[in-house]
Amino acid sequence: MRDIALSPSPSESQSESETPRLNRRQAAKIRTRQKVLDAARQLFAERGYEPATIRDIAKGAGMSTGAVFANFQDKAELFEAVLATDMARLAETMTAAAAIEGSVRERLLSALAAGYHGSLEQLPLVQAVIARSWFQPVAAEMRIRAAIKPILSVVTDALQAGVGEGELRQDADVRLLGEMIYGAFLSNFRQAAYDGWTTTQLSERMGKQVDVILAGAISRQ
Repeated sequence: MRDIALSPSPSESQSESETPRLNRRQAAKIRTRQKVLDAARQLFAERGYEPATIRDIAKGAGMSTGAVFANFQDKAELFEAVLATDMARLAETMTAAAAIEGSVRERLLSALAAGYHGSLEQLPLVQAVIARSWFQPVAAEMRIRAAIKPILSVVTDALQAGVGEGELRQDADVRLLGEMIYGAFLSNFRQAAYDGWTTTQLSERMGKQVDVILAGAISRQ
């Protein structure tokens, strides 16, 4: 029987990697949105949430307040957009830092130290995130939790690997341990804000906290 060569259909021949080209208006809208985000990130990082006004953000972006509101409903939505972008970037940095050869403690501390290093330069932004978490609507809280989930996952993934490698007990409550370590990680920013602690000092304290938190989960085999 003769082999029959099947020619691909138009949809099959089209590369899946192709992305539709943006028209001039769409490209301009994306550039405008990015300018607003960049200006907002700078102001939030310098001043925190409350002192940073939409008027100042618009001025920093070189546009009108109307252009800002055309892209974001209000300052809260803009803040969440900045936070989501920064948290995703920080999670990537911490994931890379955790991918070292070593014990679960060493991997955790490598990731957490990278987290401090990536956050300390914009301490007012971190303070704003922590402060707003006590007073924001439930829906906003759920969105913030979704934004920080990748960072918490870096911690829990390292812990889960420790269980798989036999370094931590098989019955270790990875979720609880991860939440406790992440809570300690956040609480240490007070020392940075009020006592001027450096990343080295924060990391050293974090090491002691991790030792205490993991003490009951270490495998004795």
